[in-house]
Amino acid sequence: MVLPGSDSAPDVVKILISGGFGVGKTTMVGSVSEITPLRTEEVLTTPSVSVDDLVGVERKTTTTVALDFGRITLNTDLVLYLFGTPGQQRFWFMWNDLAVGALGGVVLVDTRRLETSFAAIDFFEKRDIPFVVAVNCFGGRQPYPAEQIRRALSLRPDAHLCMFDARDRSSCRDVLIALIDHAITAATLAARSGSAESVRSDKTV
Repeated sequence: MVLPGSDSAPDVVKILISGGFGVGKTTMVGSVSEITPLRTEEVLTTPSVSVDDLVGVERKTTTTVALDFGRITLNTDLVLYLFGTPGQQRFWFMWNDLAVGALGGVVLVDTRRLETSFAAIDFFEKRDIPFVVAVNCFGGRQPYPAEQIRRALSLRPDAHLCMFDARDRSSCRDVLIALIDHAITAATLAARSGSAESVRSDKTV
């Protein structure tokens, strides 16, 4: 894919949009995608009532059963492919496949259901995949300060946390830019650490 006015193809980066059931992943992908997003939503049925926890999201009538896919062009040199992961535990086996080749991830958090986000945070931490935590401000409001949310989620000191509105395109775009910046910083630090370790190894030979 070559963008108009460009003589070369842009870099394509894969980003995961993750989090628990009903935190706003599908909404975020739909809000920020420049193309009509691919969605794999199905209607919640009576048998799923005993499986899916609807506390706090009682009005939710559909659920993602595979993935959401969207695309956003940040500039002529960088295009993001967005993959929204399914939130229910019975579909978590797909996360490993979706994570292959991902530059980083966004973990969406709903403060009404904080416990649904722990699995996604653990997933990225255990695999050393750069991620940012994005707290969805439903109704444009958030009753809890960032530091209180950080403590409740037991985030590492270097974990990036931001407030955003999953329905607002510019707000979602800011989250993605924050992730790119964080991933670049993490890669730079890793490269420096690797170079320093190489120098120490050479000196001991």
